[in-house]
Amino acid sequence: MLQEIERKFLVTSEAFKTEAYRKTYIKQGYLSVTPEATVRVRIRDVQATLTIKGKSNETGTSRYEWEKAIDVAEARELLQLCTSGLIEKYRYEVNSGEYVFEVDEFLGANAGLVIAEVELKNEADFFEKPAWLGSEVTGDLRYYNAMLSQHPFSQW
Repeated sequence: MLQEIERKFLVTSEAFKTEAYRKTYIKQGYLSVTPEATVRVRIRDVQATLTIKGKSNETGTSRYEWEKAIDVAEARELLQLCTSGLIEKYRYEVNSGEYVFEVDEFLGANAGLVIAEVELKNEADFFEKPAWLGSEVTGDLRYYNAMLSQHPFSQW
């Protein structure tokens, strides 16, 4: 079974931007959002994917993830079928030790929210925490992109 193991943190400053080696634009929507699974369509610059994510474990750190590349034109069509509330964001990739932090700067109804994620090999992995990393929000459902599409940060 394919497993995603990641931890999420709020970001306390924009210092990550000077450390980033890549910045991309992402637009994504959800065809299905249930407690058991979400189905996401994502366009990242000129590439598109369809992703299915399962329910998180008790800590919120691990869950099933399946992803498949799809045609960008098809992804644009699928975005029209998504539940309300598309997610738009800039993603910055920042090296920190042996890991890469993906820092999402949200736009639109989620503007003002900046979250960093680090994907781990296992839940017990040690990783260096950059100075701009704030409070951990792993497992807090409000910060899942699927939830942000339905309950945007601007409405909290």
